[in-house]
Amino acid sequence: MKKIFIFILLGLIVFIGFRLFRPIPEIKNTNPIGKNIICFGDSLTSGTGAMKKGMDYPSQLSRMIHRPVINAGIPGDTTASALERLEEDVLSRSPRIVLITLGGNDLKNRVPRETTFHNMRIIIASIQDAGALVIVAGIDIPLWGRGFGKYYKELCDELGAVLIPDIFEGIMGKRHLMSDPIHPNDAGYTIFAEKFYKQIKPYL
Repeated sequence: MKKIFIFILLGLIVFIGFRLFRPIPEIKNTNPIGKNIICFGDSLTSGTGAMKKGMDYPSQLSRMIHRPVINAGIPGDTTASALERLEEDVLSRSPRIVLITLGGNDLKNRVPRETTFHNMRIIIASIQDAGALVIVAGIDIPLWGRGFGKYYKELCDELGAVLIPDIFEGIMGKRHLMSDPIHPNDAGYTIFAEKFYKQIKPYL
């Protein structure tokens, strides 16, 4: 009995040590070589739900960093349709830092997770191969989220992309921040921009 207790204790110590001291994933392209900051994604990037012009998150982010930001968001975009336009809308535009909001429509349309994150892998890796830093907005919604949060983290850790674990944290479900159940309003997009600003600031 005493030996079993010692083994359990040692196992617990090893587990805690791994959690505390495991290496932090290395971010790829921290000194990016391109020229432009590009926001690439779906309606959350294009600004669906914003009541006033210039209140989409890329426009607000541009004002925060005092630099131009390209809004390459298309409402309804899935990871598959985004992949189809990746060359034209991102890779051909000298990307320096690319901020991604994708996966929400895959989630809504019940696209298999394997398909979604296979597409995401190609998108992220292709942008990184162009020398750009990638920042990804994850989605981690309890119950309804189908475990997407875990997949975003694993993929970003593996590829060295910066991750915002849940872009909707503190926003979704709060009527004063949402224009409908899915899209933020002006104030909600301000929080989006602030979250991206926090992640992008060290690399400007």
